[in-house]
Amino acid sequence: MNFESVKKETVILNPQKEITERRIPSEIRIDPLTGRTARICHFMKLQWEKPDFDALVAGTDAWCPFCGDNVLEVTPCFPGDLIAEGRMRRDDMVIFPNIAPYDSIGAVATFGARHYIPMTGFTPEHMADAFGFVLDFFRRVAAAGHPESVYHIVNWNYMPPAGSSLIHPHLQVFSTSSAPNLMRQEIEASERYCDSNGTVYWDDLVAAEKDSGERYLGTIGRTHWLTAFAPMGVAGDVLAVVEDARCTLDLTGDDLADIASGLSKLMAEYDKMGVYSFNMNFFTAVWGDDHFRFHLLFSPRTFFNQKLGTPDMGALRNLFNETLCMAYPEEINALLKKGF
Repeated sequence: MNFESVKKETVILNPQKEITERRIPSEIRIDPLTGRTARICHFMKLQWEKPDFDALVAGTDAWCPFCGDNVLEVTPCFPGDLIAEGRMRRDDMVIFPNIAPYDSIGAVATFGARHYIPMTGFTPEHMADAFGFVLDFFRRVAAAGHPESVYHIVNWNYMPPAGSSLIHPHLQVFSTSSAPNLMRQEIEASERYCDSNGTVYWDDLVAAEKDSGERYLGTIGRTHWLTAFAPMGVAGDVLAVVEDARCTLDLTGDDLADIASGLSKLMAEYDKMGVYSFNMNFFTAVWGDDHFRFHLLFSPRTFFNQKLGTPDMGALRNLFNETLCMAYPEEINALLKKGF
């Protein structure tokens, strides 16, 4: 496993300190699988101030489509040949079609009736139940023989900094025959790696990270947790790789419980930094893609300038698709490892 990086240095003269020379390091890291580059730069202390959540949440339940009777009155229903009852329900969780779908089979899965759940308020049991509910939906899509039942994806945009337009916690789930860009690149690169090396990239990555210990967080069941070498998030990313699982539908109930346990630990540690928002995605291949391993990516979301509400994504990311992280992943690992 080759972890490549290019170390750079900027020299400036500081007028506030008698024009003394200052040297600022930066680093460009190359993802071992895809060749995607990430910049480690723009260093700052990983500590943010949480907002007044009471003020942020106040009144948003009045117009929330997922609250109270609204969830069964204003949300759409699936066609009967896909979900006979129109919407799926489990306890107070509901799955219904996404009114702004990303693909032919797009759905929303609520976490229940509670309008606001703090990041550290999600219990492992609650998350595992929600993920299991979503897997039941995917299995029904597969059983219906729908042509889009290929890649079964879960997106979680938690709170507005992560792109959520609603406070009410929910998952965006969809089945698609068209793999999203990065996932497609990973699937194709994993196959090339396996053809060239005769081994599975994800297994080799876990072994290498576990051996070095620099970015490895720990193992829960058959799920391996590590901070990403070339992260996309400004506060780092955490990768969870599930042994022997190729796709979402390979996941067992125990896997979902282990994933939820790991996410709970991450949320607790990032909460200590003042982070209260994140993206989380499932990366999946299909049955028969033995060169691939199911994994999820957890990426905290925050601000470049919290007072101005400046988002953590500028032109470098939005137009060049070049990511940056404001601390070394190994330093972030040391902070997160306290919870593992």
